[in-house]
Parts: sequence; structure tokens; C-alpha cells
Amino acid sequence: MAVTAYTGHVTPGGVPGVHELARLVVTKASVGGSRDNNVYVLRDRFTGDELLIDAAAEPSRVLALCGEGPLRYVVTTHRHPDHWGALAEVVAATGAVTVAHAADAPAIPVPTAQVAQDGDRLHFGDVTVELIHLAGHTPGGLAVLYDDPTGPPHLWTGDSLFPGGVGKTRSAADFTSLLDDVERRLFDRLPDETWVYPGHGDDTTIGAERPHLAEWRARGW
Repeated sequence: MAVTAYTGHVTPGGVPGVHELARLVVTKASVGGSRDNNVYVLRDRFTGDELLIDAAAEPSRVLALCGEGPLRYVVTTHRHPDHWGALAEVVAATGAVTVAHAADAPAIPVPTAQVAQDGDRLHFGDVTVELIHLAGHTPGGLAVLYDDPTGPPHLWTGDSLFPGGVGKTRSAADFTSLLDDVERRLFDRLPDETWVYPGHGDDTTIGAERPHLAEWRARGW
């Protein structure tokens, strides 16, 4: 059977995309119907250990994506309900450790077992990821960085960075905070070939978005 190349495009209820890296296998699916929330299962291909980013909706489908795991962590990128709608059921079924940033954890009704700060690292199997705090879309937004030792970095940005701009903010101060954090903690640090997986919609790269930073700041969104 021919293997479909990973493009980063998935549709609600459609076939998941599978991005095969040397050590990590990334499965992306869209759940929640019209909300088109992306969920990501990161699996160490040699040990089977997994980390889930955003148990957004459709718990039975999310659990099917995880398979037999073991699922070690569920990272919730931010407090908005469309990103944790399936969290309680997934945790009850797997015993995974819940992770969220300290500023957003109190607003997530499923208890956060591991309260995160910027720079914290999570280990599953022989894979390590870093948590990066991005404040603005919500106070406690998190990105997840896998600095692949065999290739370019891979970055999951929740609703903080998308193709074409940063996430929605409610005030000029929040916008400035988010763009400042995205510019300093992502663009100033990561190379152009960094693959970016957002909380909704298609993937992008740091290089594709970098030329537009000044444009985003000037337009204010």
C-alpha cells in the first residue's frame, strides 16, 4: 500500500495525517466538527510511549489515535474549552499526567497534575520536549518544542501562532504580549526550517511566516 506523504492538512472526521520522523511519529487529526481543532499524538516509535497535545473533543476518537500507548502526558496548550473537551475521559481511560501552564491551569476543570512554567521539559520514552510560555491569546499559553537531533525542530503552537499571524487577542496589550513572546521565544531562537503545527488548520514553518512579522505588528492582529 502506498504511503501518503504528510502535508499537514486534515479535515474534521477525516483520515489522520502521520508525520514520520526518525524517532518520533506524529499523528494529527481534526476533531470537534466545525471547530476544526487539531489533536496531536506524539509517539516514540521504539518504546511506544506517547504524549498528547490538546484532548480537544471526541474522546473515543482521540483514544483510538493513541492506541495502546502508554500515554504518559496530555498537554493542554491553553484554557479555552475547545482544547480540553475530551480531557476528562482521556485521562480516566489512560491515567496520563495532565500538564498546563500555571496561569491557565485554574481555569481548566480537569485538575492539572503537573503545573508548567516556561522552559520545563517532559520525557516520554527516549523523547524530550520543551514547554514554551506564550502569553496573550490566554495568560498561560504553551507551545511544545521537539528539537529533533536528526533534523529540523518541530513546534506545536496551540492558538498562539498560525499560518498568517498570531492567535486572536482581546486587547492591544494582549496582542503586543503575544507577538513579543512569539518573536522572542520562537522566531529569534528557531531556524526557518522549523515545522509548525497549530491548534487549528494547516501546518506552516517558521521560515514561511518570518517575513511577515513586521506586517503583523503594523496591522495589530
